[in-house]
Amino acid sequence: MKKRVFSGIQPTGELHIGRYLGAVRHWAARQDEYDNIFCVVDLHAITVQQDQVLLKDRIREFAGLLIASGIDPEKSIIFVQSHLPAHSELAWILNCFIPIGWMQRMTQYKEKAVKQKEQVSVGLFDYPSLMAADILLYDTDVVPVGDDQKQHVELARDVAQRFNHIYGETFRLPEPVIASSGARIMGLDDPTKKMSGSEAGAGHSINVLDSPDDIRSKIMKATTDSLKEIRFDESRPGIFNLLSIYQGFVDLSESEIEAKYAGKGYGDLKKELAEVVVEGLRPLQERYRELTADSGYIDSVFAAGLAKARPMAEKKLAEVQGKVGLG
Repeated sequence: MKKRVFSGIQPTGELHIGRYLGAVRHWAARQDEYDNIFCVVDLHAITVQQDQVLLKDRIREFAGLLIASGIDPEKSIIFVQSHLPAHSELAWILNCFIPIGWMQRMTQYKEKAVKQKEQVSVGLFDYPSLMAADILLYDTDVVPVGDDQKQHVELARDVAQRFNHIYGETFRLPEPVIASSGARIMGLDDPTKKMSGSEAGAGHSINVLDSPDDIRSKIMKATTDSLKEIRFDESRPGIFNLLSIYQGFVDLSESEIEAKYAGKGYGDLKKELAEVVVEGLRPLQERYRELTADSGYIDSVFAAGLAKARPMAEKKLAEVQGKVGLG
């Protein structure tokens, strides 16, 4: 049997090329190798306050972009997290088996708590428990994540092992997998910070639905440095980031790209990179417009995905409830 993959995508901000190159594109390319579940994790989105109308639109937009990127609803399950209460119910049970010290060690929470201070929510603190429930409900084998989410998958493994030790074999232990290429695209305006859909600066990220003119403008204004040589050098974050984006859209090695730009300037790289990105995103954008022309299509995908996900999730939840003495 194929190994099962669970992938969650949070419908906040806009889908940018960092998420596309580092995650979504890899999901689409490898979906024939696995038994795939793709979940739009809207409950995770509300750990910070959202505009309710925009959130509803984003849920459908992100699902449409998954499909436009090559995720096939006939091969993979696509559904919305909040449509299946088993996720929240299992998260509460797992809370009762996760020591608070485990949560306090979560790096993402500590970083965000510094920014939000007293406004930080209990939901943000408890985010890893819900993520563990998402994963463990489906006997997941593999979880593709960015390196900033690896710690959360490790917590899911830890709580699964703890539960299994107490009640016997119940949960499968998931393995985090981090993409080897395109896994960390940085901001165009500040290449020391990971590209984010929630950053306010207009020149920070390239979104997959950006117009060709916007893409060209953002890349031409991207931060570089005062040197001249074009090569992959992590100590020069601006040029390294642009070359990483270029490599993400073309089938060339680092040495081939460096040879291509030997003796050329940053302006040459930026102009060609802009066209590479525009053409690389064109098929996705066209497919997205086709899909969303039918107002009921995305909802039909969600309904079909939910019908497949619900029996698996509810079976696992019932097993867990029985073992802890609920119901």
